[in-house]
Amino acid sequence: MAEELWLVRHGATEWSTAGKHTSVTDLPLLPAGEDGARALAPRLAEVAFDVVLTSPRQRARHTAELAGFPDAVVDDALVEWDYGDYEGITTEEIRRTVPDWTVWTHPCPGGEDAAAVTARLDGLLARLDRVSGAALVFAHGHTLPALTARWLGLPVQQGACFALDTSTISVLGRHREQPVVRRWNA
Repeated sequence: MAEELWLVRHGATEWSTAGKHTSVTDLPLLPAGEDGARALAPRLAEVAFDVVLTSPRQRARHTAELAGFPDAVVDDALVEWDYGDYEGITTEEIRRTVPDWTVWTHPCPGGEDAAAVTARLDGLLARLDRVSGAALVFAHGHTLPALTARWLGLPVQQGACFALDTSTISVLGRHREQPVVRRWNA
């Protein structure tokens, strides 16, 4: 079982900066997002990773490349939560018709529900159980908090408790076999 799971959220894109939900739309990094990704390289270079995975979306793949991991293996389980009809729309816009909506508490018409995200991420964690040291993943602002919840044995909806900025590193680990958060949004 992986001793540590390092999480990196991709650098800033036009839509992440504007607060628009971005799952399947394959946006490039902004210049500031590229700078943020490059700034991760020296911090990540200090760790020997047994496996490095990335979402197939270019914003995650390019972040991995700029952070020093051009050979990161694409893993479809790391795609962002599929927002369906809410793709490209802000939470404020959605709440005009669905008050109090969040991805954590309400469905995404035409997209994924919490059960589908749970199954996808549990499959990833099962594969990572075969890693003996440290694993590194590059992904997205809802996927990584959801993955954190599942690492901790919590329902995926508890990912709501883990806000995550772009170009940040978080580290999950274990304390006496208990899954824990070692570092968040750093």
